[in-house]
Amino acid sequence: MSRVAKKPIALPKGVECKVGEDGITVKGPKGTLKMHAIAGVEIKSADGHLTFADGSAETKFAGTTRALLANMVHGVSQGYERKLELVGVGFRAALQGKSLNLSLGFSHPVVFPAPEGITLETPSPTEILVKGADKQRVGEVAAKIRAVRPPEPYKGKGVRYAGERITLKEAKKA
Repeated sequence: MSRVAKKPIALPKGVECKVGEDGITVKGPKGTLKMHAIAGVEIKSADGHLTFADGSAETKFAGTTRALLANMVHGVSQGYERKLELVGVGFRAALQGKSLNLSLGFSHPVVFPAPEGITLETPSPTEILVKGADKQRVGEVAAKIRAVRPPEPYKGKGVRYAGERITLKEAKKA
């Protein structure tokens, strides 16, 4: 069995986990997440902990299942967030209802609707916060926003993750 799967997951206060034949449901203050059951991995819930066991020698998914469930428990209890920065003259973001209005130097503003389960915030015109309970969805939405105008390699203008370092190329010399 995987070393990762040997470590049990502690369920924080206010988080419930139901293990059924069709899948696993985790409920908490930030929402509800579901995952389909992975064949060959036994999940046991006892006194506030989830433990894992490989059902057969052929399955190698106990560690993966444990990591996915740990992310779900963290998501429904504390949530996940990704921060994006807009770098460039005149680049700004504003919320209009649940949609994000981006001015990124195009001839038109780009409107990005917030998917279900994801909240978008703009603490300043050059910062975007993507928040949600599902780690994968938060990362996916942040990547889609970044893909609208990724940082270009000569001046570094565009949408980037907070703390992301862009290696700038040297300009052409005459």
